[in-house]
Amino acid sequence: MSFPLHRNPPFRAEHLGSLKRPQHLLDARYKDALPASQLTPLEDKAIDAIVKTQQDLGFRGISDGEYRRHMFWGTFWPSLDGMEEIQNPPLDTFRMYVPDIAAFMETGHKPGESVYCVGKIRHTGTSTYVDQVEYLKKLVPQERWGDIKLTMAAPNWYHLRYVDGKAFPKDVYQNDEEYFEDVARAYQVELDILYKAGLRNVQFDDPNLAYFCSEKMLEGWKTDPNNTCTADELLTKYINLYNNCISKIPADMHIGIHLCRGNFVNSRHFSEGGYDRIATHLFQDLAVHTYYLEYDTPRAGGFAPLKYLPQNKNVVLGVVTSKFPELEDKEEMKRRIWEAADVVAQGSGGGGKTGEEGRRQALKRMGVSPQCGFASHAEGNLIDIEGMKRKLALVRQIADEVWPGEA
Repeated sequence: MSFPLHRNPPFRAEHLGSLKRPQHLLDARYKDALPASQLTPLEDKAIDAIVKTQQDLGFRGISDGEYRRHMFWGTFWPSLDGMEEIQNPPLDTFRMYVPDIAAFMETGHKPGESVYCVGKIRHTGTSTYVDQVEYLKKLVPQERWGDIKLTMAAPNWYHLRYVDGKAFPKDVYQNDEEYFEDVARAYQVELDILYKAGLRNVQFDDPNLAYFCSEKMLEGWKTDPNNTCTADELLTKYINLYNNCISKIPADMHIGIHLCRGNFVNSRHFSEGGYDRIATHLFQDLAVHTYYLEYDTPRAGGFAPLKYLPQNKNVVLGVVTSKFPELEDKEEMKRRIWEAADVVAQGSGGGGKTGEEGRRQALKRMGVSPQCGFASHAEGNLIDIEGMKRKLALVRQIADEVWPGEA
């Protein structure tokens, strides 16, 4: 399940997919509300430019910046039979203690839309993401098509946020297991379609798994009389769901997962808490190849959980923040990566070796990135495009000095 980092994803220098949009594109979409016939050429031109930026900066895992999306989760869920997007969703369907919902309410931002299960979930056989992949293939040499990165919404995204019993109608699904089975089938179809289109590099964006590190969320869970399982039991269900979703991928398809702690208005985060309480389950039972972990602030805790990283998996450390323009100290970031490598080396990720040899072994399964995307929502964080470029250049510089001569 591991991949040689110098040849296949993940790469030493990574970013998390979403990039700042140019203002003229935001104006065209939201202020001027241009129809697709006029908006698409503007998106194309902006994507051409941001792909060139990534290439000029030396990044191999190329994305379209999510420039065709309004939010990071894209268009997969509303495209499924049995799922329906609802504007101004009823608040009584939400668990108010789930971190993103809590943040919305605290800042006066009621969820503007959400997607609900209204019938049996089935993939229609048509992917809303294929055109994004096909366009990127025009901009990247054919021998690098496998580097193209597509981000996808988590399969649990429209489950955790809803009050127990509100995620699906009881006359459609009797329990979570039935619901998750159809969700997994839909993802299996989607991944198959994307693979046949040439995609080999998938990154799931999942704030929900990080929420299981949040003491606030866990306290809310314990006091919620509607819940019929413990938080740990639900985490196990989600890991099983993921494993089912990706159970049929070919051997040369790379699957990564980003445990996001949220980007919101004014670069606000949603959740806090170290990975300690979920590390064993997360690293050893979730059958992905790579973990993209946020480590830009103390709210993510320390590196100690990385000792549970198996020898056949990779971790990309998000030590550079995407939220603010101030540049991190390069030497301090390198020191943190070496510190993390020493922790990885303590477990099987370092091959059981200690000292410099253990660190070298651990570094083979590591990379560096910003901690999150720069524009999970279209407007983006409190940083401009030039500031973003400086951050990405810093990531590349760090990678070049920690892993000389590697992608």
